[in-house]
Amino acid sequence: MKPADAPLVIARPDLLKAVERWRRHLAHERRLAAKTVEAYSRDVEQFLSFLAGHLGEPVRLGDLADIRVTDIRAFLASRRNAGAGSRTIARGIAGVRSLVRFLERDGTATGAPFRAVRPPAQKRSLPRPLPPEAASRVVSLDDALDEEPWIAARNTAIFALLYGCGLRISEALSLKRSEAPRDAHDALRITGKGGKERIVPVLPAVTAAIAQYLNLCPYAPGSDSPLFLGARGDRLNPRIVQRAMAKLRSALGLPETATPHALRHSFATHLLANGGDLRGIQELLGHASLSTTQVYTEVDTDRLMAAFDAAHPRA
Repeated sequence: MKPADAPLVIARPDLLKAVERWRRHLAHERRLAAKTVEAYSRDVEQFLSFLAGHLGEPVRLGDLADIRVTDIRAFLASRRNAGAGSRTIARGIAGVRSLVRFLERDGTATGAPFRAVRPPAQKRSLPRPLPPEAASRVVSLDDALDEEPWIAARNTAIFALLYGCGLRISEALSLKRSEAPRDAHDALRITGKGGKERIVPVLPAVTAAIAQYLNLCPYAPGSDSPLFLGARGDRLNPRIVQRAMAKLRSALGLPETATPHALRHSFATHLLANGGDLRGIQELLGHASLSTTQVYTEVDTDRLMAAFDAAHPRA
């Protein structure tokens, strides 16, 4: 939220300046992704808008030091009444807590009331990976649908990176041409969320898919240009990849959950099912916390129980 965005008059200039300092802290010191900073900013704007209505006037910086538990609970209730679900409410309060923690360092706010309020309980949703056979078909050039051979090869190479290396779409599309793997024993240095770097080994099949794409690509930009290009030779938009996946999903009869990100889930789940070490999978995925990776153990357990129910004569 920027001072120029203040036609709603929800905050006084002193608070707006403090929010800007916090945003710079998130972007430059904590190195959070731009989308995360914007999401946190929207959370704070919603809270300040509520608080301004609650107080009957624009919020001052000093008002944040006077917030009570009842104020926070009233805000959560207002979000619930507006139709927000538990996950949305929990995520929304995270941005406000971040701001308050930042201001608590110089004594202009207190985080005690926020620590005293628990966000609403939410059911943890499990990743929806593809079965191994379906994932293999998605990364097969034989099942590509585009009329242009080089575009078909490009999409196959991207899907191969997502499934074979566990990359996010943004990570795959941020690769430069000079970073393309060239041999069967190559590896990628990936910069993920929060600027966290990791080394990811590349399977020979992935290297071959990328080589096929480069061989067919009609454009020959410089080594610092994006590895994956759009039809006009410019940087490829993630939406194009998502649409290609939707088209392939329809042709192969896959469920709506078969998205590009589901290939990353499939990478982790299939590794774990075949004896992969959880800590190693955490490193390959670039997760900051092991608890984030542990969700894949629940997916594997669910599959094991489903197989038991289907196969055991007494089930």
